[in-house]
Amino acid sequence: MAIEDREIRREEVQSRSLADYLRFILPSLLGIFIFMVPLTYKDEITIPVAIMAKAVEGLFIDVLPMIAMILMLIVAALSTVVTLTKPNAILKNEFMKGLFLVHPAWLIVRLLGFTLAIVTLLEVGPEWVFSEDTGGLMLYELIPLLFSIFLFAGLFLPLLLNFGLLELVGALLNKIMRPIFTLPGRSSIDCMASWMGDGTIGVLLTNKQYEEGYYTKREAAVIGTTFSVVSITFSIVILTYMNLEHLFVPYYVTIVIAGFIAAIICPRIPPLSRKADTYIIENHKKNDDMLTVHMNSFQIGMKKALLRANENNGLLINAKGGMKNVLDMWFGVLPVVMAFGTVALIIAEYTPVFAVLGAPFVPLLSMMQVPEASFAAQTMVVGFADMLLPAVIGSGIESEMTRFIIACVSVTQLIYMSEVGGLLLASKLPVTFTDLIIIFLERTLITLPVIVLIAHLIF
Repeated sequence: MAIEDREIRREEVQSRSLADYLRFILPSLLGIFIFMVPLTYKDEITIPVAIMAKAVEGLFIDVLPMIAMILMLIVAALSTVVTLTKPNAILKNEFMKGLFLVHPAWLIVRLLGFTLAIVTLLEVGPEWVFSEDTGGLMLYELIPLLFSIFLFAGLFLPLLLNFGLLELVGALLNKIMRPIFTLPGRSSIDCMASWMGDGTIGVLLTNKQYEEGYYTKREAAVIGTTFSVVSITFSIVILTYMNLEHLFVPYYVTIVIAGFIAAIICPRIPPLSRKADTYIIENHKKNDDMLTVHMNSFQIGMKKALLRANENNGLLINAKGGMKNVLDMWFGVLPVVMAFGTVALIIAEYTPVFAVLGAPFVPLLSMMQVPEASFAAQTMVVGFADMLLPAVIGSGIESEMTRFIIACVSVTQLIYMSEVGGLLLASKLPVTFTDLIIIFLERTLITLPVIVLIAHLIF
């Protein structure tokens, strides 16, 4: 590239008007506030998007299960018609096609999700399907929360995605994220949104960027399974359930250290290391020719941010895009979460499967001198069904050290089918159910020794 061209590009940044900068700064600051700024609300640390979601959930909690069931009915009916008959009217509309034309296996999952929802709502059939520990937990507690989060996360995601914030952060952090985590700098925003808000928000943010061609298949899979971390709020919930509130500081330091080590190792081993470094669409690949020696990281990031903000398309188009996000999440994710989450909870509550699967951890925990190892072992795998289950099962353990270890491991495992796991499978992210099982076990085996070592130092 000629020196003159480089100088022209530098001058482009310098010659931008105040209005150009405000188009980038104001929406981005609003997005940061909504998704990342921690606030104290009703004695809990949370973020604005979660506050709005809980407000809607509180107002409409009595009707949200019914609304969610109706949405699942619509999804099941239209998916069946479109997938089996492929009507031209739907196929010509890319958005409708994307919503309702699915692989036959996903059609079965959507039908199962609706079936479990209506069985739970009407309380017909076996009680183990609709009890408060299985289908009832999903339909009356998790689904309303997800419904509300999807509403506001979908509407406001364009503030993070479309106005240049990711371009600036990506340029600033690329030199850190690439060598340590093998990821682009913009992925740090996904992590922050999860950490301050909710792991589901991180998955949704990652999926949206993957669909738009900003992440390769490998990068998207790594971010979705490694950086959609558990929120501060949920971590506190688990700690409180385990009666360990007085150990918050060592607890959070422990999960940060263990999570950091897992985030370094997991992307470098199968199955994540074997994902293809190719884009789902090629036209959004980053323009590396902008990265010249005549511009520092901040100048590069600001240039990309201003270009992104000023190519943006107005309030109406962004609002329309936000509503499409909401419908995509409601129709595409809720039935899958209902199906996978309910089945996983039934297995956990009414079969010895997780106890049997946890048996190999008994000698491992005993070797690491963990008290009450045999009872703690089943909590090592039951978290795959739901993150709260290890705390529920382990809360009766007498040893404070063992409860501390269980609380830390349940948070650092990340993959649990009742929420993040179901979301990952329902999204376009290139991960399979088998991938999730392997990654869950890898994260458990990587973080457990780190957590136990720190626990021995604390206790």
